[in-house]
Amino acid sequence: MGGIDLVIIAVIAANVLMSFKGFNDFQFFNKYKFEVSSIKAGDKIRILSSGFLHVDTTHLFVNMLTLYFFASSVTSFLGTTGFLLVYFGSLIIGNLLSFYFHKDEYAYTAVGASGAVVGVLYAAILLQPDMMLGLFFIIPMPAYVFGIGYLFYSIWAMKARRDNVGHDAHFGGAMGGYFITLLLSPWVLKEHLLMVILLAVPILVLFVLQKMGKL
Repeated sequence: MGGIDLVIIAVIAANVLMSFKGFNDFQFFNKYKFEVSSIKAGDKIRILSSGFLHVDTTHLFVNMLTLYFFASSVTSFLGTTGFLLVYFGSLIIGNLLSFYFHKDEYAYTAVGASGAVVGVLYAAILLQPDMMLGLFFIIPMPAYVFGIGYLFYSIWAMKARRDNVGHDAHFGGAMGGYFITLLLSPWVLKEHLLMVILLAVPILVLFVLQKMGKL
């Protein structure tokens, strides 16, 4: 993969430091987690700060490992500034979509960098749709197939609500990575038009289902 950009190390370090602070300081964790009631009361910083907190070390490790694997692909195409725009834009868009779907659930809470990390992953997929990813780290498949499948799975999981995973934040993060990458690198539309269209299909399906009251 080559050298890792210092800004990627800084983002990972910020996640590690803030997460470990939250592990050991419950008051700190509660102050900065995503919480619908507090955000509605005006505590908007939680939309950003919650993306640097994690439930436990496994949650943190999986997110940071995924970020480590794909962030360099994004910086190589978009540069450091582009990477930061994708990361923070996806984090915010992911949490805003989560807020949109849970705005009437005042007790709803969430933490994690997953929205930002999924945004970086989707940026990498758009920029290199022919790269191979491993489903469950074992089954190889083209990146764009994984991307489309994951978004449709997220829609199903949002509808089923069978776990405590923030699938809506993941989906919003993917949207952030998708749209920000297209804005920063419009050449992708010319070079990978079919993949751009295919990756847009589940996004369209999500909002059609929401409009129909199916979510």
